Amino acid sequence: MRTHADRLRHTLLYEFFGLLTCTPLAAWALDRELLRVGMLSVSMSAAAMICNYLFNLAFDHLLLRLGRPLNVRPPWLRAVHALSFEISLTLVTVPLISWWLDLSLWSALVADLGFTVFFLAYTYLYNWAYDALFPMPAGPATQPAGD
Repeated sequence: MRTHADRLRHTLLYEFFGLLTCTPLAAWALDRELLRVGMLSVSMSAAAMICNYLFNLAFDHLLLRLGRPLNVRPPWLRAVHALSFEISLTLVTVPLISWWLDLSLWSALVADLGFTVFFLAYTYLYNWAYDALFPMPAGPATQPAGD
């Protein structure tokens, strides 16, 4: 499994590059001030960092419990990982968007779907790149089990 320091680096880099690309696009799409959307994005980022850490830790534990190697992540598993993370995060962020931008829950859900589509692709690509740049060490718990 990844170390706590590695998980922290993963989370911080994920949020940094996500904010850098998503905030200007969201301000434009929502026709809101960059500063207002930026503050919302930072708040969502803080919530996402906490969710990201806990979700990835639980996901790795689930893989171990299922007897799957941690260092082998085929495209279908990466897609399941990204999709399940975005669903869980949506449950947290829709009320925040609704409150911050004074939108109905329905409008906030629609806005959040825009964030979700962006971050679904971003999560898949980011985790693929991160694993390539910072591979997990091979060890007894990460050896392929007839994958």
